[in-house]
Amino acid sequence: MTDRRVRGLRSLMRGRSGAGGESPERSMDPRSAGDGLPVPPRSRVIDNAIYVNGHRAATPKSLPDAFECLKNTPGSMAWIGFYRPEESVILDVAEKFDLHELAVEDAIVAHQRPKADRYGDTLFVVLRPARYLDEAEEVDFGELHVFVGQNFVITVRHSETPDLSQVRRRMQHDPDLLGQGPQAVLYAILDAVVDGYAPVVAGLQNDIDEIEVQVFGNEPGVSRRIYELSREVIEFQRATQPLLGMIEGFIAGAAKYGVDEELQRYLRDVADHAITVAERVSGFRQMLHDILVVNSTMVAQAQNEHMTRLTEASNAQNEEVKKISAWAAILFAPTLVGTIYGMNFDVMPEIHWTWGYPFAVLLMAGVCLTLYLVFKRRDWL
Repeated sequence: MTDRRVRGLRSLMRGRSGAGGESPERSMDPRSAGDGLPVPPRSRVIDNAIYVNGHRAATPKSLPDAFECLKNTPGSMAWIGFYRPEESVILDVAEKFDLHELAVEDAIVAHQRPKADRYGDTLFVVLRPARYLDEAEEVDFGELHVFVGQNFVITVRHSETPDLSQVRRRMQHDPDLLGQGPQAVLYAILDAVVDGYAPVVAGLQNDIDEIEVQVFGNEPGVSRRIYELSREVIEFQRATQPLLGMIEGFIAGAAKYGVDEELQRYLRDVADHAITVAERVSGFRQMLHDILVVNSTMVAQAQNEHMTRLTEASNAQNEEVKKISAWAAILFAPTLVGTIYGMNFDVMPEIHWTWGYPFAVLLMAGVCLTLYLVFKRRDWL
């Protein structure tokens, strides 16, 4: 890297830390900070190897040794893997391998979207691997940065997944493929990331099947689970969708950068798998939207049925109240007449009248009959 690039990058990183502000990638994602998760210990070099014709020729103990060995060994390729490296380590690597300052900044800051940028002879690739956590029933997303040069591959891993040691072992067991150089290593990494999406797709499919059962079983809390799963599917779609254009770009530029024809076939196979994953994820998003609509409809229907039952119960209570009120009014009439006759006043015409008692009885019966007919006509009885 030129002195100007080194000074520019170091100045940029010092300015960011001194200003006390976050990078746009972090500030736009509130989940990137304060999530309460323990921070894994930082490590430097996970593996450092020099390959010649597909075979491991040396395992340098330090980065300067790797750079010197690469420079002094004709036809060699360096493959260096990092896990959560410190900023100073990435800056040293950038200086030795002449990495562009913008790509190095992205590798330090992380929280990048999947992309592929070319800076001169160096290709910078950002991938978002994922794994499905069975116990938590959620998707854990990682981030992997890959620098691919003419005679080197540098990987910067910011998460547990993917396990690049398995990729390295696979390539070392296939010297013919590894002998094709950095492009073959990039293919193997892409293949591992895309293959790692398959368990995630299966886990999400299982979650959606469970949600469908919960929705039609009217289980409480299903709306929250639909929402949380929708967020994971959207995040998964953001991780997988850019891969399609990225791999297509690799295939389109294969002839320009001298990629072997057999390796191009392998890349097309990875592209097919990526398309399958992207289609399944897109289908999941539509399914969850439909399930949410069905759940909302069923919730609204249940609420309407509940309101109907409440209305029917209220109407039934009103009918009972009307009947009770009607009979109370009918019984009140004779009680009123009888109360008047029970006042024990001596000077009352009806007491000394021969027809006073039959008149009182007929009066009570007539009033009761009249009230009964009135209430019956109004459907109170």
